[in-house]
Amino acid sequence: MVRLTATDLSADRNFTRGTVNMATKGEATKDRLLDIAERHFLHNGFTATSIDDLIKEAGITKGGFFYHFEGKNALAYALMQRYRERDAFLFSGLFKRAEELTDDPLQQMLVFVKLLAEMMANLEGLHPGCLVVSLTYESHQVNEEVRKITADSVMDWRRLFREQLDKINARYTANSETSSDDLADMLSTIIEGGIVVSRALNDPSILVKQLLEYRSYIQLLYADHHK
Repeated sequence: MVRLTATDLSADRNFTRGTVNMATKGEATKDRLLDIAERHFLHNGFTATSIDDLIKEAGITKGGFFYHFEGKNALAYALMQRYRERDAFLFSGLFKRAEELTDDPLQQMLVFVKLLAEMMANLEGLHPGCLVVSLTYESHQVNEEVRKITADSVMDWRRLFREQLDKINARYTANSETSSDDLADMLSTIIEGGIVVSRALNDPSILVKQLLEYRSYIQLLYADHHK
């Protein structure tokens, strides 16, 4: 067994600390690149955004960019990965708050949509846009991996909303024939469509109103039909 002296341990700690600092700096640069790319993709589109545009704003070299990403498609993939993680955190947090307020699955869904509408109402100005919409519009310009993760993010929403709607359907009978998948996709469509229409008409209230319309629809769909 090799015995470490105090000097050895100190040197080891300094090396570790330096490695951690380098990793932290590298992650910060990567996150900054993702933030810049997201803004450019939403404002200008994937195709119109060049790597030169991104590195100029980030203040790094092309070598610095390619250290983190193999190219624009790899960057878009990483953006969608982060988008999925943030959505999952946001939506699960809202559902958790709803579950803390009531045990009834229908009321939980109504609370969830109300909380989401309030969050959208509290945004400063228009919603910045959605990466799913942006990359879907330019699906012919991205590779298969980006197309797949974009579709997977849509499926994430369907699965999450469907899970709650299945709980509702287990306790309530709907007033008209429908399915959890259809109702889940309706909410996704309202969110994405509400963002697009709000931006097109420069009216952030449209997204909020449409979410509340969905909430009213769900309330009426299951009214007085407790199993």
